[in-house]
Parts: sequence; C-alpha cells; structure tokens
Amino acid sequence: RGYRVELGEIEAALLRVPGVSQAAVNKDLVAYYVGEGVDAAGLREHLAAELPGYMVPAAFVALEVMPLTPSGKVDRAALPAPDGDAFARAGYEEPEGEIEQTIARVWAELLGVDQIGRHDDFFALGGHSLLAVSLVERVREHGIVTGVRTVFAHPTVAALAEATVTAPADAVEVPANLIGEDTAVITPDLLPLVDLSQEQIDRIVAQIPGGTGNVQDIYPLAPLQEGMLFHHLMAEKADAYVLSNVLAIDTRERLDGFLSALQTVIDRHDVLRTSLVWEGISRPVQVVWRQAELAVEELALGPAGDVDALHHRMDLTEAPLLRAFTGYDAENDRWLLMILMHHVIDDNTSLQTIVGEVGAVLAGQADLLPPPVPYREVVAQAVLGVPEAEHEDFFTGLLGDVDEPCAPYGILDVHGDGTDVTENRSMIDAETAERVRALTRHEGVSAASLFHLAWALVVARLTGRDDAVFGTVLFGRMSGEGNRRGVGAFINTLPVRIALTGRTTSDGLADTHRLLTDLLRHEHAPLSLAQRCSGVPAGTPLFTSLLNYRHNTAPVETGHAVTDAWSGIEALSSQERTNYPLVVSIDDDGTGFGVVAQTRTPVDPADVCALLVQALTELTAGDRALAELDVLPVAERSRLLDGFNPQVEVPVPGVTTVDALVWARIEESPDAVAVVHEGRGMTYGELGVLADRVAAGLQSLGVVAGSRVVVCAERALELPAMLLGVWRAGGTYVPVDPGYPAARIAQVLEDAAPVVVLVNGSVTVDVGVPVLHVDDVPERAGEPVEGDAAYVIYTSGSTGRPKGVVVEHRQVLRLFAATGHWFGFDATD
Repeated sequence: RGYRVELGEIEAALLRVPGVSQAAVNKDLVAYYVGEGVDAAGLREHLAAELPGYMVPAAFVALEVMPLTPSGKVDRAALPAPDGDAFARAGYEEPEGEIEQTIARVWAELLGVDQIGRHDDFFALGGHSLLAVSLVERVREHGIVTGVRTVFAHPTVAALAEATVTAPADAVEVPANLIGEDTAVITPDLLPLVDLSQEQIDRIVAQIPGGTGNVQDIYPLAPLQEGMLFHHLMAEKADAYVLSNVLAIDTRERLDGFLSALQTVIDRHDVLRTSLVWEGISRPVQVVWRQAELAVEELALGPAGDVDALHHRMDLTEAPLLRAFTGYDAENDRWLLMILMHHVIDDNTSLQTIVGEVGAVLAGQADLLPPPVPYREVVAQAVLGVPEAEHEDFFTGLLGDVDEPCAPYGILDVHGDGTDVTENRSMIDAETAERVRALTRHEGVSAASLFHLAWALVVARLTGRDDAVFGTVLFGRMSGEGNRRGVGAFINTLPVRIALTGRTTSDGLADTHRLLTDLLRHEHAPLSLAQRCSGVPAGTPLFTSLLNYRHNTAPVETGHAVTDAWSGIEALSSQERTNYPLVVSIDDDGTGFGVVAQTRTPVDPADVCALLVQALTELTAGDRALAELDVLPVAERSRLLDGFNPQVEVPVPGVTTVDALVWARIEESPDAVAVVHEGRGMTYGELGVLADRVAAGLQSLGVVAGSRVVVCAERALELPAMLLGVWRAGGTYVPVDPGYPAARIAQVLEDAAPVVVLVNGSVTVDVGVPVLHVDDVPERAGEPVEGDAAYVIYTSGSTGRPKGVVVEHRQVLRLFAATGHWFGFDATD
C-alpha cells in the first residue's frame, strides 16, 4: 500500500551532495550527516530535486563525527534527537526590526528553540493552535496586536510581522457591565449586550433568589449554548450534555475541603454562577448570580457503590449549574463524590482550569491565581464581532451546493440523549504518532489539519461521497486577552467540507489547513446559520459526525504543593456525551495522540478508531492521490469481502449479462410461459420477438452500448420485453414511475440525460429527446449489443436531491447466484 521509503536510497542521495562525507537516515526521516560547506537548507534543496517529496527528510542534523559500533556500522542508538534547528528551515536570516525581533524572541520561548530566523515556519517547528493563542497573548504584552488567524495565515516571523503592521487583528470593544452592587432597578440601558424590555427584565429578575441584589449581569447565550439548550428542551428524560466526574476521597475531612475549594472556584468565575432563562422572552439569556451555593446531596450507596449519571437532568434555571453527590463506600472505607456539570458552562480547557484552581486552593495558593476572565467577553465576540452577512457569505460559498446530509452509517438522528452511546478509548501507536509529527512538520501544517483530513477520508468512505461534511469543534479562544485561561463554554461546533477528488495528500493537507484557518474568522458563528446556508432541507441535519481535536495541556501551573494537595483524591471515572451519533475526539498531549470514539448502537466505536488509524497510516505513507487511499484495515477488509461474501459462481458459466441469461431460456423453451398479467400471457418466444423489435427501434434513435434509456411505463404485459429490449440494444434502463409528480420526473430526466424515453399505454412525456412508444417499434430485430450497466435506480430524495445509482449486470447475476437457494428458482419460473 503506497510508496516504500528506502532509507538507503536517501542516504545515497545525501552522499552525492558535494561536501557530505558520511550520512545516515533513521525511520523517522531524520537525516544525520558529516560534511563541510553544507547546511539543512542546501541539503533539502538538493534532495527535493532528486527524490520524491515524501522521501525528503523532515530534519537534518549536522555531526562532527558519525557514531559507529565496534563492527564499524552506524550506531543508530547513539544518534542524537533533532533540535529545533534541524527541521528543514529555509536558511537562517536574522529577524529585522523591532517587531520581527520581538516575535522571534517570544516564539523561541514558546517553542523551546534557541534561534529563530525570520523565515522559519511556526508549524514546521511544532506550533499548534494552543501555542498560537499563547503567542498572541505574549506579543500583546509587548504592544504588538495580532490574532491567531493571522498566525495561521502568515506562519513565518517576517510574514507575521508584516501582516501585523498592515492588518492588525480586529478587536471587539467589549462594553462594560453597568450593573453595580448598589443598583436598585435593572433597566434596559444597563444591558448593552441584549435587547430586553423593562417587563422582560423584571420577569427575569423575579426568578433569581435575592432579586436585583443577586443579579450581577444579564446577556445572551453564545451560539453553542443555544444549541445545548435546544437539545436540553428536546430531551424528555436524560440530558446528553450533563457531564459527570467521579472521585474517590479517603476521608470526610478531605471531602469537605475539596467541596470548599470547589465553592471558592465557583465564587471566582461568573459563568459558574450562571443560570439560563428562556420562558416569556424572545431570546434566551443567561443571568450571572452574585452568590450561588453548590448543592451537595449525600446518598446511601448500593452494593455496587456507584451512581448512574445518565438519568440525571439538571434545572438550568438554578445556579450554579453543578451538582455534587456524595456517599460513603463502606466496603473500601472511602467517600465517593460525583460532580455533575452542564456542558453549557464548560469545555475541555475550562475543566482543566477548574481542576488546576481547585488544586491551588487546596494547597493554600488561592491568592496566586490570576484574575478570572469574564465570560461576557466571549458573548461579546459573538454578538458584536463578525457581521452575520459575512458569516453567510462564507458558509454559502462552502456549503451552498450541498443538498443532502453527510451521515455515516446512514444514521440521521441528531437528537439523542446519550443513553445508547458506547465508547472506546485508545492511543495511536508511537510509530504512527511519529509519522504524523514528521509529515505535518514537513508540510508546515498543524497535526489537527492531518487528523481532519484523515477523518474526511473515513467519512467519505462511509457515505460513498467524494467529499466529506462533518462538524469540527472550534477552540473559541482565538480572540480576546486572557481567553486561554477563561472558564465557560468557549467552544463552538461548525461544519467543514473537505474535497478529496483530484487531490494528493500534500494538496489535501494544504487545503484543509487553509479551510481551518479561514474558519477561525467565523468561530463564533451559529451552527443554525451555517446549516441554513447549505442546500439541505430545513429539519434535516447537514452532518451527523463530529471531530473534536483537543490539546490537553493544563493552563494552570502546578508546583509540588499543589500536587501534594491532591493526595488522597483519586479520579475514578469521567463521562461526557453529545447529541451526535458519531463523535471522535483527539487528545494531543504534545507527543502522543489519544482517540476517543463515541458511537450510537449498533456502531462499534473500536471499528471507528481502527478506520481513523488506517487513514492516518495511508496518509503518512507517501504523497498519493487521496481517492486511492483505503481506510479499511486488512482484517476488516477480509471480513467484509470473504467473511460476509462467500465466493459463488454465476448461474451459467460464460454468461456476463442478465439478458444473455434470459435469452438462453428463450432459445431453450420458446413455448414456455414467460409473463402473465391480468389473465393474459406471453411466451418466451413472443418475449424475445418483441424485445428484438424494441432494440431495433432504440438503435434507430441512436442507442449504443452504455446509452441510458428512461423507461416511463405503466404495469403491462409488454413491460418485461421493453426492459429486455433496452439490454438487447446495449443500453441501460432508468425506471421512472409515470405516477411520480411532474417535478420529480423532470428532475430525473434532467439528471439521467437519456438518449431515448421509452413509453407504453397512455403515457406521454414532454422532453427534449426522442420518445418511442412500444406500439410503434419496427417489424424487425435489432443487432444484439452487450452492455456493462443493467439499470440506474434513483434514491427517494427524501433528504435531498435524488441521486442515480448504477447497477451493473454482473452485480445482478451475482445476486441471483448468491440468493437462488433462498427462492428455489427452477425451469418453471
């Protein structure tokens, strides 16, 4: 499968470069060389001219002496790991000017590279979206204003500096919170982020314990929060977005300390003191309480010592949107604590921040925590940021011609509550992970781009499409100072569409990286808006699978004291669900990759993980056409082809078309009854004569091998002869029911582009091609012509525009052969 990389061939090419005296290349495509007058940039240029792109090393390490074993061979175990300078860089040029020098200095600190040149690439040196956020924040401290999207679009020091000077990042001016602690009445002018009447405000305030004195702020929901509220209201019992974490704590004293620390963190962050209000107002809002106490319920645990979180719902009108359940586990002499948190106030990065801050409080370091980031800043980005018209232009261009759902395994329901979801967790093997890192460095893209392309391959194969539409989870922290350490639902889910036809791996990676870069501008766009911009009918999902790429790097620094504070506390389990039937999460820890697949029954999540790993294996095997890559693991391919499909022989050896099989019967038993309809019969001989005449008529109108012939006919005695006549002429018939609505018939006729339309009885068709009535066929036989395709059948079109599916003669013959014993067909049939 794919290209074989011969390390010896690469080494030989290195030795042909003037000045190189010794060379070695390892399996990670890191080149080691001894020589004079050469550098990484020069070597890359030489090798790129001589070798295929997939064989050019990702890094070049200069050595004074090549390490050797006692037998005189290269001691590969002694070869040093490449540092940042080794990775295929375009020749060092010192940064010019204050802005370039500042960017390079911050860059070096973040990436752990000693020397950064003005043409070095952020992603080739290991950068990713989370580091890009840190880069933006660090350079802002030096008075340089830029944005993450700019970093993605201009990933070298020189290009980023120029882009920063010519096009500084768009900044949203977040209006101040005008509700003070002494505010007696909240009026519309005190709420700059939401348009509410006084009556609506009064109704909202009346629902909050303590009234106006306990209301800190009121503002709209962020786009993802609106979607979660929708699914909360749709679900009758369980709520897919209630997250659970179960801890085991050794003593009651430590349990009380943990709950106290968690309350301190709740007091710090406004979003953790937030409730939702939606009844009686035109648009849902969230209300920040000044004080919200964590509800703790003590339970008597059963013999299993656990609590089922799936059947819990949470009252979203009561803050905080966290609940705690505790119970004493007598068998293990410990306390169990289950924390339920609604996803509407949380995401993966927020959870890491909360855990880090709880640890700091437990360690007595609460005063060292940075100031909290108000969640209203996220909402302001959505409300006051990119205009809706700009969002619409982008998504219309991306999705405007998508007219049916992209639904792997044919599952269209996106309103699940998580109760029938199974999960599989696995790690990408070390060898594949290293190839992923090497390829993305080589191509100057993020690992996230490669995983998106891999998932696009899987989705395309599962849906039979030449492009893939699926949801991706946007980080949501790409703008706004301090957003990286903010708490709340910053993320957003938006569709991506990745085309695979006519592209190689390198092309696909570049296109995917560009798409993800462009999407950053729209990270706060509502999913409902994006769906409206597609051609998929309202009420039908645009996509049913989701990819969530996460960087698992805790944003809160922890020292020994914080680590010691967790002594006696053990994490037992965590659970998160969504409404989607197929979700794959990638956990990037900076070195390896974890994969979590959640699938709705009966899809096996382990199979989904295997498909993704195989896609990664194919993508990292060489720069090949994406259409040629196979996502099926070898074992699964064998199971599908051999296990599910035992080899069968065709009914008659040498027969390759269905009409040839029928014609053999015509010659064998011309007087036997072939067709019966409403008391009338037709023999095989008569069937053959009429079919020959139909073939002659079709051929006179231009039908040749492979021509499509629309058969728009009533059920009648002559109908089988009409179909057989199409095959006899070499054509492919396209059945169209004359009872279909006129618009549907016109749609099929336009798409099928037939050479002739064949009709019978009283059927009439107004179309721009010849129409042949079976009563008007000539009194002569046509010339038998063998075709490949038997017929084209159109889908129902219930979820989009009908699509034609070509069925070949060999497929029909094999179906008869494989199922003949079920029906017991014999000479009387």
